Amino acid sequence: MPALIFDCDGVLADTERDGHLPAFNETFAEFGLSVRWSDEEYARKVKVGGGKERMRTLLTPEFVAARGLPSDPAALDEQVARWHRRKTEIYTGIIRGGSVPPRPGVRRIAAAAHEAGWTLAVASTSAEASVRSVLELAMGPELAAHFSVFAGDVVQRKKPAPDIYDFAVRRLGLNPADVVVIEDSRNGMLAALGAGLACAVTTSAYTGEEDFTGASLVVDSLGDPPPEETVTHVLSDPLGVRPGPRVVLADLAVLPSADGAPDSTTSDPPVDGPHPRPH
Repeated sequence: MPALIFDCDGVLADTERDGHLPAFNETFAEFGLSVRWSDEEYARKVKVGGGKERMRTLLTPEFVAARGLPSDPAALDEQVARWHRRKTEIYTGIIRGGSVPPRPGVRRIAAAAHEAGWTLAVASTSAEASVRSVLELAMGPELAAHFSVFAGDVVQRKKPAPDIYDFAVRRLGLNPADVVVIEDSRNGMLAALGAGLACAVTTSAYTGEEDFTGASLVVDSLGDPPPEETVTHVLSDPLGVRPGPRVVLADLAVLPSADGAPDSTTSDPPVDGPHPRPH
């Protein structure tokens, strides 16, 4: 059975700049840490997989001593966990407030995949509560109920390690040759490729200049038809998929095949309309 696995942040919604960054900064302020990440600084932090892991980048010996933080590693880990729990609460409040819109095309493609009988999942290194809030925002409650969610500390090593995708494939009983991953970052792409999965990339606010060598398709957006029309711009297309003004399920269905040959058992529902096939 074919499967479509989405990353969360940057794929379902462009949450890093307008969700995670303000949530981190509000958390730092609440705990009196005298830290405020700028947009430029956070563009570097997003390359660190996992929220707690990003917070730990603060913990130089000088920072720990200046803030009176515990020197015992276990106590310091618990302090970071408290910061992160509060950050997750702030972040989910931002998402539920509706100020961060879903990215174009994600609900359309997920609905087409569900209609075609594909397995749907999200695999993310963000906290599970955060992921579920974005999933419901992006997909709506009815479609979100058909997703399996693999998130947070379900694996020890975060992206770019392949562990989260290996775990999802095992738990869902999938054949890696039938899986397509949609990612937005190089770390996410490397995780998918490391698990032996085909990966399409839709670049996001902080990832447009990253190196996506190895991805099967790279676009700036999955695109949507009118009235919300967003047109897909192809950035890399090594398999010659040649998507039209928007990426459709049939485009993704060919990606696990090295030569781009379409799978005759998979087609788009009529909602996505006719689409040229690769030659």
